[in-house]
Amino acid sequence: MAEDATDDDANDSLSRLGRIALGLGLALQASEDFRDMEDTIDYADSAGVPVPEVAAPLASGTMVVAGLGIALWRLPRVATGAAATFLAVVTATMHDFWNADEDDRSGERLAFFGNLAMLGGVLVFLRRAYRSE
Repeated sequence: MAEDATDDDANDSLSRLGRIALGLGLALQASEDFRDMEDTIDYADSAGVPVPEVAAPLASGTMVVAGLGIALWRLPRVATGAAATFLAVVTATMHDFWNADEDDRSGERLAFFGNLAMLGGVLVFLRRAYRSE
């Protein structure tokens, strides 16, 4: 019986470490957008995002807050839901490498699969958020 408790503790520790890494990764990546918001806005505009001067900082700020919420496990349903929604929309629309110019295709493919991996991690914690409350 004690062995099962140890396994649960190890699983909880690994899960916590993964959650913190995912949350901080999301928050820190999104915070990079604020280093050159003009470039972020231009990128959003080039992808056809409506009102990019509002949408880009709002999206980046949302991801910073969502990432911190995941890392700290505060309002986990809201944090994971916001991150999952953002990643699902942005991955398919902003990083559509299949429609990109040849020069941009490799970078967009890399961003697409990176976002897809992050979405997978967020979905695991979204499920946990709904199971734990």
